[in-house]
Amino acid sequence: MKVRGLTLLRCCIAVCMLWLLALGGVAHAAASTVTTAPATPVPKVQVPGKSSKPAKAVPPPKPVLAPPAGNLVIIGGGLRAENAEVWQRIVQLAGGKGARIGVFGSASINPEAAAQATVNKLNQYGAQAFAIPLGVTWPNSDYRKAAEDPETVAMIHSATGIYFTGGDQARIARALVRPDGSHTAALDAVWDVYRDGGVIAGSSAGAAIMSTTMFYDAKSTLDMLKQGVNDGHEISAGLGFIGDDVFVDQHLLVRGRFARMIPVMLKKGYQIGLGIDENTAMVVNAKRDVEIIGYSGALLLDLSAAITDRGIKGFNISNATISYLDRGDKFNLVTREFTPSPDKADNKLDPNQPDTREPVYTNDILGNNAVLDLMVNLIDNAQQEAIGIAFGNPRDFNPELGFEFRFSKTINSVGYSSTEVEAYSVLKLRMDIRPIQLAQPLYRYR
Repeated sequence: MKVRGLTLLRCCIAVCMLWLLALGGVAHAAASTVTTAPATPVPKVQVPGKSSKPAKAVPPPKPVLAPPAGNLVIIGGGLRAENAEVWQRIVQLAGGKGARIGVFGSASINPEAAAQATVNKLNQYGAQAFAIPLGVTWPNSDYRKAAEDPETVAMIHSATGIYFTGGDQARIARALVRPDGSHTAALDAVWDVYRDGGVIAGSSAGAAIMSTTMFYDAKSTLDMLKQGVNDGHEISAGLGFIGDDVFVDQHLLVRGRFARMIPVMLKKGYQIGLGIDENTAMVVNAKRDVEIIGYSGALLLDLSAAITDRGIKGFNISNATISYLDRGDKFNLVTREFTPSPDKADNKLDPNQPDTREPVYTNDILGNNAVLDLMVNLIDNAQQEAIGIAFGNPRDFNPELGFEFRFSKTINSVGYSSTEVEAYSVLKLRMDIRPIQLAQPLYRYR
């Protein structure tokens, strides 16, 4: 009995021990579960002035497009059919005889006829030109659909040259740019032609679209000096083929438009402006060399060192630089280096041996070729400055307000004269413009 009792006692102790060990394991498991649970997140403290919204994802970078490999032929309007130098250059840059050149008549009120007239001229000089049926006023056509039509795009892509005729540059922009400002498929195709080495040519309105800003509903030059320029009125966005650092204008010398370029350049931040005359063209290549060809020349405005005086009421500018580039001259937009035409290269004017000593003055600086005549007369003159005046009709807005244009020679001013014809290149004259008060009435009968 004693042995049995001892055995029973030992069995009871063993059972108790197993029971205690089992309880310990459960407790250990529970403890392990607690220690491995995630910590309670610490609430974020809002910093005054900072947004609690999560940061937006950084958008992928836009693809970097290679600079255009093509050429521009920017014509100042009034291009004559017999101006072979310009027409042949367009055909040559498009690939020579048989070159396919697509013509946009979009600027014209009658785009179909305008395009066909230019097609005929280009074909006379060896091209295989064709009209691109796209324009705000193109008959029996929805220009919005035409600008996105794959057939139109394929037609443009088949060309090695594009030509924009004259008319109203606003019609070109309306036909090729969507209402939200983005490119239509047709405009992207034009850019493809240019980037791939093709030529983009344009005359008058077709020249105005070449810069990122163009004249839109422009007032007279004098009125823009008096009243200024505003986006959506006098100016709007161009197509920008020449780049965002150069402003382009046309019909320049014949219509005295050089002065209207300056308010635009100041407002939009351009340092360089190029104004091309009628029946004349600027050829701009991929290296940004500008060559003048055709009948006349171009004015080059440089405002990089110009200043305005806010203390003077009305439009004013000081220390602008103006140059005249004649046919055959070259100018690089990157290096700012000038190369005279071969017939002027060895005939730099000597300031110590001027041709004349007479004062230089004009009372109509905005008249036909007046600024060029004044610049030429000054550069080969013993006089150091010349003055031009601009004023309007006594019945115009604010008739008593006029402007003085003062042109001065500096140490950097240079002139070249042709050895073959009476032609000059004039570089780096200083130009200052300030408002003047005119007596009213301007004159009285004696």
